[in-house]
Amino acid sequence: MKKWIKFILFTALIVVLAACTANEDAGKKTEGDTGSKTTEGKDGDKQASSGEKVLYLNNGEEPTSFDPSVGFNAVSWSALNNLMEGLTRLNKDHQAEEATAEKIDVSEDGLTYTFTIRDNAKWSNGDPVTANDFVYAWKHMLDPETASPAAFLAYFIEGAEAYNNGEGKPEDIGIDAPDEKTFVVKLGAPNEAFLNIITNPSFFPINEKAAEENPKWFTEADSFVANGPFKLASWDHDVKFVFEKNENYWDADNVKLDKVNWEMVSDSTTAYQMYKSDELDSTDVPSEIAEDLKDDPEVKTEDQAGVYFFRFNTSMEPFTNTKIRRAFGEAVNQEDIVEFVTKNGEKPAHGFVSYGFIGPDGNEFREDAGDLINFDPENAKKLLEEGMKEEGYTELPKVTLTYSTNEAHQKIAVALQSMFKENLGVDVDLQNVEGSVFLADQKELKYQLSRSSFLYDYADPVNALESFITDSSMNRTTWSNKDYDKLIEDIKNETDANTRWTLLQQADMMLMDEMPVFPLYFYNQATLEKPGVTGILRHPVGYLDLKYADKE
Repeated sequence: MKKWIKFILFTALIVVLAACTANEDAGKKTEGDTGSKTTEGKDGDKQASSGEKVLYLNNGEEPTSFDPSVGFNAVSWSALNNLMEGLTRLNKDHQAEEATAEKIDVSEDGLTYTFTIRDNAKWSNGDPVTANDFVYAWKHMLDPETASPAAFLAYFIEGAEAYNNGEGKPEDIGIDAPDEKTFVVKLGAPNEAFLNIITNPSFFPINEKAAEENPKWFTEADSFVANGPFKLASWDHDVKFVFEKNENYWDADNVKLDKVNWEMVSDSTTAYQMYKSDELDSTDVPSEIAEDLKDDPEVKTEDQAGVYFFRFNTSMEPFTNTKIRRAFGEAVNQEDIVEFVTKNGEKPAHGFVSYGFIGPDGNEFREDAGDLINFDPENAKKLLEEGMKEEGYTELPKVTLTYSTNEAHQKIAVALQSMFKENLGVDVDLQNVEGSVFLADQKELKYQLSRSSFLYDYADPVNALESFITDSSMNRTTWSNKDYDKLIEDIKNETDANTRWTLLQQADMMLMDEMPVFPLYFYNQATLEKPGVTGILRHPVGYLDLKYADKE
């Protein structure tokens, strides 16, 4: 099996190298580029002579959206977290602290939060950041017309869920701006994670005046208005975008970089070549050379709470049958995936909730919950036979696995295709789709079996588990289970920590038993970073932060 996977991966790599997926213009310096040079060598040569500090990064692909309510994925978050800022921000110890808000008061019952916004908090166009900008942004996120995939994160706010579901009014949401610098939030129940949750980009403010004048303010650099450490200087769509230091940022004195240049190169091998030729200061570690680089002093490996997984569309045959879904899940060898395919030291996923969550008993959640899905080819074949008999199939309906265009996703898809053939005798077709189209089609439930990922928005297992309640915008499987919905509701309302911990484990088990999704591995962050680059924060639960980044 292992030799076969290695052969498949070698063949896939040759194909990928022959037809590189990187945009042909990405990584090329054009006239007027930030830090472009006139003599041989790296762009940074001019940077050094001019005294500018320019950091060169790779975003991988075009951001889904710079509307903070809509750009709910990693290719949007990393940039948004540095262009904008919410009431709180994660510090160097990964804890939420005051940001745009200089003061936070909490009522004794834990239901009312009063935020005082800094007098010197300004937008990049010079406008003051006001409490109304937060009211406007949060109502925009919850507006059913916005169709924000992040709206569920705000459901703990009084009246938020009802409005988002079309059953309430915007004026009934528990948010208010009694004056320009005071923002009040009322919760439906106490939530200890609240200040952490609102570090998510979905809770960033929007300049109401700019948005009313131009509803598409977030689509181009010349109309984008930022309130974070950086502002959007230019945006060549699908090629690159450039940040400049935001001199109007309230804490601009602590921002050391002058500019950040973001390429959009989807091929990790090409990005690595750019790193080696000093065109990038940091990049992901390509899986095919991860073993060779594991002792490289420029490699940084850090924890990240998240899971790479696949979604079954439970309304499309043959995945209407639970046993058939489980058969596909148990036909996958997660250990081989991380050892021979991704090769970045990830942990195989035998449940949906990631490592890193410690319970009231001091134990790791994943250890308490145990292994809920394991590689078992013999049982997988048995489940497939039983499921086909239940459905009356003499031949399994055609199965297509869809993934977004990316070299790493392709390698995993090819490996899964091989495992399904070897362990189930099933021929699975592969289909790759450009990233933004893939996400839109997945939300519209057009795919039978498709890749996905989840990065935690806040440090609580329920954040991942609640994605699969009925009608959640994050569900994208059509799976619906009333018992599961009730379990998640009970978890959110439970105040006893030990009881809540037990309910969380029950939810993880139910999700894996029903298997509308099957997990592959838990994320880590393995990146290459040039000597002389310091201060980049990569939070286990959170977003890339360049506020304190520096470059010699």
